[in-house]
Amino acid sequence: MDLAPALDRVLHRHAEISSKLNAPGVDSASIVKLSKELAELDPVVEAIKTLKTLESGLAEADHLRSDTATDAEMRALAEEEYHHLKNDLPAAERAVQLMLLPKDEADARNVILEVRAGTGGEEAALFAADLFRMYERYAARKGWRFETLDLSDTGIGGLKEATASITGNNVFARLKFESGVHRVQRVPETEASGRIHTSAATVAVLPEAEDVDVKIDEKDLRIDVMRAGGAGGQHVNKTESAVRIVHLPTGIEVKCQDEKSQHKNKAKAMKILRARLYEREREAKDAARAADRKSQVGSGDRSQRIRTYNFPQGRVTDHRINLTAYQIDQVMEGVALDEFVEALVAADQAERLAELE
Repeated sequence: MDLAPALDRVLHRHAEISSKLNAPGVDSASIVKLSKELAELDPVVEAIKTLKTLESGLAEADHLRSDTATDAEMRALAEEEYHHLKNDLPAAERAVQLMLLPKDEADARNVILEVRAGTGGEEAALFAADLFRMYERYAARKGWRFETLDLSDTGIGGLKEATASITGNNVFARLKFESGVHRVQRVPETEASGRIHTSAATVAVLPEAEDVDVKIDEKDLRIDVMRAGGAGGQHVNKTESAVRIVHLPTGIEVKCQDEKSQHKNKAKAMKILRARLYEREREAKDAARAADRKSQVGSGDRSQRIRTYNFPQGRVTDHRINLTAYQIDQVMEGVALDEFVEALVAADQAERLAELE
């Protein structure tokens, strides 16, 4: 893979932006836009400079070790330096390659997390609750803000479905590979014979959308208000505060009842609806590219079984990258989840690098 043309384009653009920023009469709006682009290019330029320094050092060391006019001591030092630089070069090249990969513009966004119980009855609902808590704990460890938007429980610890907003730095970039079917294998507390049950829950991680990303026409919405339902407790009240919004063109339905205020529930429902519509647009744009990809790592296919949590064996297995970790308690606490997140990000990067070659 010849990096030279891409490197030259980056360096040229960096110099061009620097020149424009220093030019007289540049307006404030342009300064903001150009400064943002320059800040994004700065680390890439530094990585390119590091790579070029290594390459020139390697060429110089190669010349010295091969030149018969070089004295023996200097030739020995050059030989040592040559092998040292040659070992460092692949990592520097890979760092630059990763920086040059097309970025997902949604990576820096906050997310809407949706967790739903799948097949398996009450055990599936209990597992959905476990997953929801896992992501809440993971968010806390990352210093992200986790806000429950809507929650429908079973009354005995399980969740039919739950939605949360997660706000922080590069949240979507870290969590986007969590979308899909999560399967659990364990002995339910109610199972007297000790038989292992298999059940599932579905996770959706949607990048949060701004008003400018998705245009929603009020006439395309059907908004119903009703009394909050559920198993009891804080999720039930006697006023008509629950809100259901149906987006008529797509049939997407969102319901929020967690707040006592109808206005707050409507605002949360619109937030979720906007994210779902935005994700729908993203999926349509990515469909052609995804069809050409050999792997499903970055597809976000929510019908695909992506991970199995086997409690009797204490293991968690991600089927997309064949990674197994025997620390299920740490994963469920959100402590060891990063092992999977990092591996999935690396696998996606490797796959996209292969596509460029």
